[in-house]
Amino acid sequence: MNKTQQKIAAGLEQAFAENGFAKIGVDGLRDASNVSLRTLYKYCPSREDMIKTALEYRHTRYLRHLFEALPAAPDKAIEAIFDRVGEWMSENAPGGCLFHRAVAAYPDNYVFHEMLERHKREMGDAMVRVTGLSTFRDHFILLHEGITQSWPLIGERSVASAKMLARNLLSAD
Repeated sequence: MNKTQQKIAAGLEQAFAENGFAKIGVDGLRDASNVSLRTLYKYCPSREDMIKTALEYRHTRYLRHLFEALPAAPDKAIEAIFDRVGEWMSENAPGGCLFHRAVAAYPDNYVFHEMLERHKREMGDAMVRVTGLSTFRDHFILLHEGITQSWPLIGERSVASAKMLARNLLSAD
C-alpha cells in the first residue's frame, strides 16, 4: 500500500467509524481522505470499494493492536488481549464493531459478510496462535464477540466479564 492509499484508507476508516455508512456522502469521504475526488475514485471507484478499503485497513490495525508484544503465558496473553479489545472499543469503536455495522448497513452485500467472517476467523486463529490453546478457539471468539457486541451497552464491564469467564474456562481445563 503506497502513502496515498494508506492516507485514503485511514481517512475512510475514520469517516465510516464516526459517521456510519449511510450518513456520509462522497464529498465527506473525500474530505476525510484529504485527497481530490479524482484520486479517491482512482483508488476506490465505488462506495463498496471505499468501504472495503476502510475495513481492510481497520482489520490490519486491529490485529496489530491486539497481538503485538503479548505475555508468553496463555492466561496472561488472553487477559492482555481482552484489555486491548476494551482499549480499542473505547478509542475506536464506541458504537460497536465496524464490520458488524457494515453488514447491518448493507445486509445483502456478500462481500461485507465475507469480510466480517474473515475478520473474526483470523482474530480467533491469532488468539489460538499466541496462546497455543487450539481447543478454545470458538470460546475465545465467543468471548471476544461478547465484548464487542455488548460494549455499547455495558462498556468496560464487558471486558471484566470476558476475563472472568476466560479464567474460569482455563482453570477448568
